[in-house]
Amino acid sequence: MSLYPQIKQFLLGKTLPTSAHAEERLSNAAALAVLSSDALSSVAYATEEILLVLVAAGSSALGLSLPIAIAIIILLAIVVLSYRQTIRAYPKGGGSYIVARENLGIYPGLVAGGSLMIDYILTVTVSISAGTAALTSAFPVLEPFTVSLCLIFIFLLTLANLRGVKESGRIFMIPTYAFIVSIFVLIALGLFQQATGLVPTQYPDIPVKEGLSLFFILRAFSAGCTALTGVEAISDGVLAFKEPEWKNACLTLLYLGVILGFMFVGITYVANAYHVVPEEGQTVVSQLGRVILGTGPLYIFVQVVTLLVLLLAANTSYADFPRLCYFLARDGFLPRQLSLLGDRLVYSNGIILLSVCAAILVIIFKGNVNAVIPLYAVGVFTSFTLSQAGMVRRWFHERTPGWLPSALMNGLGAIATAVVLGVIISTKFMGGAWLVVVAIPVLVSIFLAIHRHYQYVTERLSIQGLPPRGYIPRPKPEVVTHPAVVVVGQLNRGTVEALDYARTIADEIVAIHVDLGSTEGDKLQEEWRQLEADIPLVIIESPYRSVISPIVEFVGEFEDRYQDTYTTVIIPAFVTRNWWEGLLHNQTTLFLKNALRAQKSRVVTTVRYYL
Repeated sequence: MSLYPQIKQFLLGKTLPTSAHAEERLSNAAALAVLSSDALSSVAYATEEILLVLVAAGSSALGLSLPIAIAIIILLAIVVLSYRQTIRAYPKGGGSYIVARENLGIYPGLVAGGSLMIDYILTVTVSISAGTAALTSAFPVLEPFTVSLCLIFIFLLTLANLRGVKESGRIFMIPTYAFIVSIFVLIALGLFQQATGLVPTQYPDIPVKEGLSLFFILRAFSAGCTALTGVEAISDGVLAFKEPEWKNACLTLLYLGVILGFMFVGITYVANAYHVVPEEGQTVVSQLGRVILGTGPLYIFVQVVTLLVLLLAANTSYADFPRLCYFLARDGFLPRQLSLLGDRLVYSNGIILLSVCAAILVIIFKGNVNAVIPLYAVGVFTSFTLSQAGMVRRWFHERTPGWLPSALMNGLGAIATAVVLGVIISTKFMGGAWLVVVAIPVLVSIFLAIHRHYQYVTERLSIQGLPPRGYIPRPKPEVVTHPAVVVVGQLNRGTVEALDYARTIADEIVAIHVDLGSTEGDKLQEEWRQLEADIPLVIIESPYRSVISPIVEFVGEFEDRYQDTYTTVIIPAFVTRNWWEGLLHNQTTLFLKNALRAQKSRVVTTVRYYL
């Protein structure tokens, strides 16, 4: 192996065959760590976000954080029960994009997909920034290096996820469960100390900067709704579970709702009991830890596991963002490269795209959690609302047994999340939420432009209307003077022209196609017999999803067979109208030519088809 493949294998592990896909599924315990870390970790900052709003109305307003938290938990219960209905209806995965597109139409589906993409990117940004804030709270000397630390953590998460779902599950289970235990221990000790009278008796005197009003309370409520981000991830990631997938997903979602509910209410209650006031450079969990646990090893442990789970909260996005990109790319709304499985049976290109976008936001906002929070939750509640509305329409359309209670539950979920979405947009609009409101239609426009391009390419390359060629099988010459290998990706007009060229220069021609596991072999052979019956087509299976290696190996063997002459390798390639459109297609031709050059193949020809 050359240096790059050796480094890649060292960092990511050996390439897995496609047949190992089923072995990469997650148990319920591992799935809770991988898919729910975002929602669970919100306990570390959701209460603080409520208090940061209420503190403007003075110390007397801080007591409202508990009823606001209870209202959020009621909303959490509605969302969890609604998504359990979605999982039952879509046992093979029912993310917001799929549900909205199937039941409401293409535009609501794309809005849901775009909203979720933005939310997943912001989840990584917020989680990494919040985790770094927990670290700098415990070690203030690190504060000047906030952005650098954020970028390092993003890089490490990228590596962990590129190694595969199963391995990332093993890595993330211990910190997630350590965080859950530490938070419950913190709550229990806080309640014990309250019962024994060891708590501050009142809030410090805080000047009133803003009067209490319904709008003000709704603003605090919307800030706390960040606790619900990530709840939809289990519905999106049903196929990551072991069989029976949908039952395990429903059970894990229920566990998530119960654990998150108790943790969030518990932290908010203890923060109320200890009269905690948010302060610069110190998270609320850190303040509670110092008061309840002191500054010894237990406090350091809580801060470290909080840091780790906040970093791992980003993993919810790493689990679901690439899968969402796969669905959009499969339907032609994102570049096709995002639909390809990587060496470790994960959508590597989606993981890298997510990391790059999150890193850009970290640099722009300088790793400041409070600067990114106003952008947060708009996307997720948009997708919540569209998904639940889609489910209501599905129930009314299909009317399966028990459809009415299901429709009522999803209808309640749609109404509740739509109201919260309106509250979030109205209260956070000027604080930065307008960016997301503008970004969603821009992203949808990009989806549609990409889709139009792919439709145009499909129409231009289609073999529909081409009459059967009626070629008579070519007799094998006694002495082969010019053999040729034609690489066939798909049977289209570009391939037909490349084969016509091969007939003009070669007396021995063979066509090869690499099957990555998605080729309908019988259908391809039938179409081939109708158009190109005189040239044999060899279909090579590629269990490791590599296109280049099987072709290079076949060409090498073919050249060895005809050592006394020159073998021409013919590669069909279409040329897009604009340079940027080329980015929407795999650069297989370029990589293949480089690989053949490295093997010292002497004649490699590209036959271009201009779109």
